[in-house]
Amino acid sequence: MGDLAFLARVPLFPPTILSIMSTPIDASPTSMPGNSPVVAPTLLPSLPAESPPIRHTRSVVWGVPFDHVTLDEAVDSIEGLVTHGQPAYVITANLNYAMLNHRRDEMKPITREADLILADGQPIVWRSRLNDEPLPERVAGSEMIYRLAQRAGEKGWGIYFLGGAPGVAATCAERLSTMYPGLRIAGVESPPFRKLSDEEQAAQDARIKESGAAILLVAFGQPKGEQWIHENYRRLGVPVSIQLGASFDFIAGTAKRAPEAWQRFGMEWAYRMLSDPKRLVPRYAANASFLFSAIIEDWKQTVIRWGMWTPSTK
Repeated sequence: MGDLAFLARVPLFPPTILSIMSTPIDASPTSMPGNSPVVAPTLLPSLPAESPPIRHTRSVVWGVPFDHVTLDEAVDSIEGLVTHGQPAYVITANLNYAMLNHRRDEMKPITREADLILADGQPIVWRSRLNDEPLPERVAGSEMIYRLAQRAGEKGWGIYFLGGAPGVAATCAERLSTMYPGLRIAGVESPPFRKLSDEEQAAQDARIKESGAAILLVAFGQPKGEQWIHENYRRLGVPVSIQLGASFDFIAGTAKRAPEAWQRFGMEWAYRMLSDPKRLVPRYAANASFLFSAIIEDWKQTVIRWGMWTPSTK
């Protein structure tokens, strides 16, 4: 019976399954290359050996090693990285990120070398309940940005806002500085969506380096933001870089977050899809297809673990 104890922690009611099936995904199941066992948890050191210790573990869900932290602990960990002073980066990973991490080889070193990986998706937290060490809660980038601005105001850190449509980063920075008067805006920039010329890139690098920012917030979309950070964070020298996606738009008012009730039941994906169906319907369809195969693999591994089925070796 001991092997069945974990079932008490697994949400099996329809709303949970429905929301899991429809949330964007970036990872893959156990049998897929690059993933760890789906039933037994995999705990890894939080950071590479050369990085400062954050003193918490990671648990693998659909191939992505998520840090076992609450929102408050995530902000404290980021403060530790800022204090350490060496270039580092943070990933806020949802199911879409997990899918991309599985399907694109170029994403794997980005995931592997991240200093902190946060579970920015309720389905990821639900899935982690199959592990002996379930993740404590969702750590949404759209909530963390407020906590970071508050902490930056208290500590006197500068934040550089990079990305978004013209004017969005500026409005986001202005509203956060009004909410947290001690916050120092180190820079604001909404570069064109095209690739920058060498001269433009050099000028952008100089502005970021000379800003003295403690944190660089990037809103380039997924996976462009994570790829850009991985390519540039060491050269730029900012202590912490984070891709935060739509957070700039939420704060600037150019996009709306789902009501709290939708978020609580894992239905934020549906609200966003209804708000922007042309862009998000294809994405969520791909996510659902991947997640379906991941769930099937999860249960197959569970049946194998119970000894109810042995896969053929032929």
